[in-house]
Amino acid sequence: MTIMTVQRRGKKAAPVRQHKRVDPVSVELIRNSLVAATEEMKSVLMRTSYNMIIYEALDFTVGLFNSAGETLSIGLGLPTFIRGMSDVVKAKVAHWGLEGIHPGDILLTNDAYTTGAHLNHLTFSIPVFHKGRIVAFSTCMAHWQDIGGILNGMTTDIFSEGLQIPLVKYHVRGRLNAEMRNLILMNVRRPDRAMGDLEAQLSACRVGARHMEDMLARHGLETVLASIEQIMNHSEAEARARVRAMPDGVYVAESQMDDDGIDIDQPVPIRVKVTISGGEMTVDLSGVSPQVKGFYNSGAGVACAQVAFKCLTLPRDNPINDGSFRPLKVIVPPGTVVSATHPAPMRVWMTYPMTLVDTIFKALAPAIPDDVIAGHHADLLIANVNGIHPRDGRLWIYLGGLIGGGWGAKSDEDGANCTVCMNDGDTHNGPSEQVENKFPLLVRHYRLRQDSGGAGEFRGGLGAETEVMALSLINYQTRTDRVNNPPWGLRGGGPALGNQIGLRHKDGKETVFPGGKVNTKLAAGESYILRSGGGGGFGDPKKRSRESILRDLRLGYISAAAAKRDYGVTATADPLAAVGAPVAGGKHARRA
Repeated sequence: MTIMTVQRRGKKAAPVRQHKRVDPVSVELIRNSLVAATEEMKSVLMRTSYNMIIYEALDFTVGLFNSAGETLSIGLGLPTFIRGMSDVVKAKVAHWGLEGIHPGDILLTNDAYTTGAHLNHLTFSIPVFHKGRIVAFSTCMAHWQDIGGILNGMTTDIFSEGLQIPLVKYHVRGRLNAEMRNLILMNVRRPDRAMGDLEAQLSACRVGARHMEDMLARHGLETVLASIEQIMNHSEAEARARVRAMPDGVYVAESQMDDDGIDIDQPVPIRVKVTISGGEMTVDLSGVSPQVKGFYNSGAGVACAQVAFKCLTLPRDNPINDGSFRPLKVIVPPGTVVSATHPAPMRVWMTYPMTLVDTIFKALAPAIPDDVIAGHHADLLIANVNGIHPRDGRLWIYLGGLIGGGWGAKSDEDGANCTVCMNDGDTHNGPSEQVENKFPLLVRHYRLRQDSGGAGEFRGGLGAETEVMALSLINYQTRTDRVNNPPWGLRGGGPALGNQIGLRHKDGKETVFPGGKVNTKLAAGESYILRSGGGGGFGDPKKRSRESILRDLRLGYISAAAAKRDYGVTATADPLAAVGAPVAGGKHARRA
């Protein structure tokens, strides 16, 4: 599939509609009904799913879409699904045509080159009919813990990554497609868990469909469609106004990933060009690296641009809908690491997009310094852990990591500590108590990583460190990046520490790996160690206030050595008695 998407630009490119003007009260009722629908879909999925990756990590997104596949509302788990879900609905409509989709149909695919993600993301859609006409689709995309394929190790093509499901009907006019269900059951390692998540996704879709049906019954088709049009137009106008406030110009930036897991220590370049002109933004990703041999490819280029655009324009506007993105144009030729083509491997699709969003912010820092953040840790620090459970002799699979890390500082605020990376929104770590209860693992510690944030007038956020001991023989794999390319600072701010992977042996000694790609076994009593990077600093460290430096020392965020090195502050045993700190004067005290 060619991944080149151009958002509609301005009202002249929008489809012609003849809907009536709706009163503001009705519009607001429908606006909030859309948000309530997707929020309830989220709640149902979380409460009925079987695997922690869904109900704890929130690796999913639910949404309502119109008959053309445009987004009406999304209940976010992962922001990068914002484009993939819409593209999936559009692909389903193109495949069957509206006339080929019937009441009781449930539409399914996990095609990586349609979703833009890996095969673990199964996407179900239920059509919503009103008087015989399809008016919407209720859709859920969620991460399955296993979809077959290679369990451990590197993949180099999509065929080794698991079961590929084309566009199919899982239910046909209300009847289960038993052959499709059996095909799925035969290709997953824990069918009991998989079927639980499948039914949870269907429950979420049914809830969204029911909400939409109730909305249509309460307000009528014409009022609902007209209100949605007004909501989208309002989102467009607000987003366009924010872009108009940005200075016109062409802005470029570059960063790089460590490697693709096969050609070790061969950096993968991420280059972006952002053009602002006349109330529109164009993000050109033509300079991003071609797709790579290892499993870091994705089709998330457009989604990355949309995530960055949303953050810069309407970060709190709900519902999240396609109107918000009408002032955005994305140029991404096929065959890059964020527009990969068949049969490129996609298993670790989420890693490079995080840095891509960061790089868009980096490009725009000269234009809108008060609206961007410095670089962040930009990796989930996933640990693929599995083995045979001594309790029942069955295979267990745990997607460990997800420990959060440091976010970049802003022009007026320190970066957030121990927060999940940019593209993963609401993703949570797995609670230590659940990990220890479900798997033969012992969490030895989970804490902030001292000195990991970049120095600056505003300090970058701190990363985290966790050490997890194996209680039986386990398989262990990491695919962490940005170990050797740490988060950058802005406006004189310092870089943060990068991500780091270690192993602790039974004798207590630790091995620290020069990169983030590790594939090994751990015996009982050995531990894996994940250290996430911090966020870059913002502004000259010499301008950091005395109070902030003393607070960081007191809380253990920075060490005495870092205080002296980065800020010229010599600390005594009592951080409150630090000397050489800034003297009074101005908003932020400065050194003499």
